[in-house]
Amino acid sequence: MHELVENAVNEFKKLKNDPLRVISHLDCDGLTSAGIMVNILKRENKKFVLSIVKQLNEKIIEELSLENYNTIIFTDLGSGYIHLIKKYLNNKIIFIFDHHIVENAKKYDNIIHVNPHLAKDKENFINISGSGIAYFFAKKLNEINKDLAYLAVIGVIGDMQDFTNFNKEILDDAISEGKIFVKYGLKMFGSQTKPLNKILQYSTDPFIPGVTGDEQGTFEFLSSTGINFMQDGKIKRIIDLNEDELKKLTTAIILRRLGSEKNPEDIFGNIYLLKDEFEDGLKDAREFSTLLNCCGRLNKPSIGIGVCLDSFELKQKANELLKQYKQELINGLNWFHSNKDKLTKKDNFIVINAEDKIRDTLIGTITSIISRSNVYQNGTILIGMAYTLDNNIKISMRECNTNNNDLAEILKNFVNEKGEVGGHKQAAGALISLEHEQEFINNIK
Repeated sequence: MHELVENAVNEFKKLKNDPLRVISHLDCDGLTSAGIMVNILKRENKKFVLSIVKQLNEKIIEELSLENYNTIIFTDLGSGYIHLIKKYLNNKIIFIFDHHIVENAKKYDNIIHVNPHLAKDKENFINISGSGIAYFFAKKLNEINKDLAYLAVIGVIGDMQDFTNFNKEILDDAISEGKIFVKYGLKMFGSQTKPLNKILQYSTDPFIPGVTGDEQGTFEFLSSTGINFMQDGKIKRIIDLNEDELKKLTTAIILRRLGSEKNPEDIFGNIYLLKDEFEDGLKDAREFSTLLNCCGRLNKPSIGIGVCLDSFELKQKANELLKQYKQELINGLNWFHSNKDKLTKKDNFIVINAEDKIRDTLIGTITSIISRSNVYQNGTILIGMAYTLDNNIKISMRECNTNNNDLAEILKNFVNEKGEVGGHKQAAGALISLEHEQEFINNIK
């Protein structure tokens, strides 16, 4: 892996001072990857144009071939589209910083490809995000870029990875740079800034039955805890609770989740806090990752890039988007819990076919939340489905609380050349035509 990064740095240093083209993905990992790359290019005094895409396809790559850029940089995507890149972009210099499955491991003179699947020591690097790859490159290019480690930490969290191997090194860099500190506690978004009722009402991970998405249910729940949740005429935040009050709250949440959850105590864990952030939604790295996801999923990725570039104005706009995003997530989760008994089930597979009830850009996030909520037995594979506006179906596959299977390979078998498949072992996705909906479900059965 180190030699791949070193080669990319050497090739990057050979570039002329022509404008560069940067393409990245719209989820949290894609936006943090782009954020790291944009910060690098600004520091290197490189001119560039950035685009954020929902996914790569032949049309986008063909359009890139018509643009007047000699160098194109892909972050958090590109590895699965080598044949199209070779077909249309053979006369350009291509950099790919990605962690998804590689379509073609063959070396090409014009493609500088950094991907853990190509590394000789790949077993040490499979658990790494796209933003981690971008950060690895940034750090090797110039040690000053270590201050960008916090963005890669957010990308790691957004991509549902743990902090082992190289991800641990990224976290250590972010801590040593004074950007992040870690503490153990109640994993509730907004605990530093938001009032208790809003934290509980908008809690999607964990989902709290009868509380999440229900304003009246939230106040009834708070009243039942025996906590004095008012202070100076205002509702307390989690950080305002004393030890006894915090115990009462956590006990009440655990009890409320009994029956619907197999491990209700998973509300505890490491909390990653950003030292320099004070805005709602940005202090907690998990909340920061959700905020970036919402920018991409609600088709406002430029706001997410602005957040990664530390724009105060765009951070405020992102927080407004977050409220809409949270409500859509809650609506989607409520739909799931209301229809849980009607879903297609076969052995250890569950098909969550939301049709037009959940936005296609949110089905992956909602499937991920469900996969971590212990509603289903560990190892159960979830297949989320949602209609797109152009008569296709977005498919997202996740495995409940384990990583025993290669989801991208499984999904390829289900799709059977009827659509496009991408992703990696822990999280895979596909796009198929609406006309193949029943065929796809039958294949799973």
